[in-house]
Amino acid sequence: MGPTVADIKQRLHEADEQAFAVLERSLVADTRKGVRDAVERARQRLAADAAERQRLASLRLASLYAYERALAEGRGSGVIVGLDEVGRGPLAGPLAVGAVVLPPEPFIDGLNDSKQVKPEARERIAVQVKAVAVAWTVEYVEAADIDACGMTVEYVEAADIDACGMTASLLLAFRRAVAHIEEAGVHPDVVLLDGNPLRLDEREVNVVKGDGKCASIAAASIVAKVERDALMCRYAEEYPEYGFDACKGYASAAHIEAIKRYGLTPIHRATFCTAFTQASLF
Repeated sequence: MGPTVADIKQRLHEADEQAFAVLERSLVADTRKGVRDAVERARQRLAADAAERQRLASLRLASLYAYERALAEGRGSGVIVGLDEVGRGPLAGPLAVGAVVLPPEPFIDGLNDSKQVKPEARERIAVQVKAVAVAWTVEYVEAADIDACGMTVEYVEAADIDACGMTASLLLAFRRAVAHIEEAGVHPDVVLLDGNPLRLDEREVNVVKGDGKCASIAAASIVAKVERDALMCRYAEEYPEYGFDACKGYASAAHIEAIKRYGLTPIHRATFCTAFTQASLF
């Protein structure tokens, strides 16, 4: 004996879109009126849910643009560059800072903090950002050892994380990013940063959790994440033992084990790895 109409109604009532698609196919031949009505009600419910999600996403997207426009009100022509960093904590690979100047329109669907966006969506959004941006860049501070100890950021022309420390590295990358935008002929009135003040520029405006509140910071976060991930995948080909394509340089168990077994590569941050091995490079 097959499932009753009541059983089917309950399953349809609880089904999400994926489960409904399976149920709908399995019920094609079921001609009972109660079943047909239940299928139609489930279809309408899911369509309404999808429309509501889209409405809320559109409202949130509009708020990302409106929020940062309000921050720029009364500041020159209101040109905004949003900046965000990716790769502050990995054991290997560079620190990456993205900078993006967005036009008022078109809105870019799916903008959010890169950590909240699925990898396949990040790729799509990054392509859109690059296509519509007035200007964009990703700047890196590498982990390689250089002779920069004791120098202030203003006098360091090439610096690395081990030699300068993270705060100085952030300052250097942010300043390089703003300079690159201005070299492209775009002169921002507002430099939006995610997080606490760095005092890198008199135009600086800080927004805590800004990658979830400001469109240009979210765009910078996503572009920097996509570009850095692609770089780490290229490093995975050069150093296959470390699985950089999977861990992106972060402290996964497999990555730590590889460090213990093979030592450090030139792209490792020696000062981040002292708990696993004595600092040594190939």
